Amino acid sequence: MVNLKELKELIALMNEHQLVEIELEREGMKVRLRKGGAEAGGQGILVERIQAGRGAAGPEPAAAGPEAVPKPAGMEIKSPMVGTFYRAPAPEAPPFVEVGQEVEPGQVLCIIEAMKLMNEIKAEIKGRILQILVENGQPVQFGQALFLVEPG
Repeated sequence: MVNLKELKELIALMNEHQLVEIELEREGMKVRLRKGGAEAGGQGILVERIQAGRGAAGPEPAAAGPEAVPKPAGMEIKSPMVGTFYRAPAPEAPPFVEVGQEVEPGQVLCIIEAMKLMNEIKAEIKGRILQILVENGQPVQFGQALFLVEPG
């Protein structure tokens, strides 16, 4: 099991390297630390203990952060890379999608600019956009949730 000292070291490592999420597995036990996103006001660290083969034991706030705010049920569409998030193809163009809009597999949801390349992020499922979790023009990390989609 991971002790409090190790948790503090992992949190320091996250802060030092500007990581959004880190996971450690030891002796059949997984611990995942995740910085709070839009739903937590961008503050705090969420700690999840995951029993191997059992799924999440449930999140519990770390001593270093505030209580996590539950988010609506739905599937997260995550960033496949580090870059800058853009909701529209150009500054004057309308956004690719809005909250409440139905999306189809293959439909462009946003663009992530990485190293001067514009990468289209497409829907992998049919559903309805419940929430857009990132502000236009903001940097995103690999694995960071961008959209919350209700499958349908």
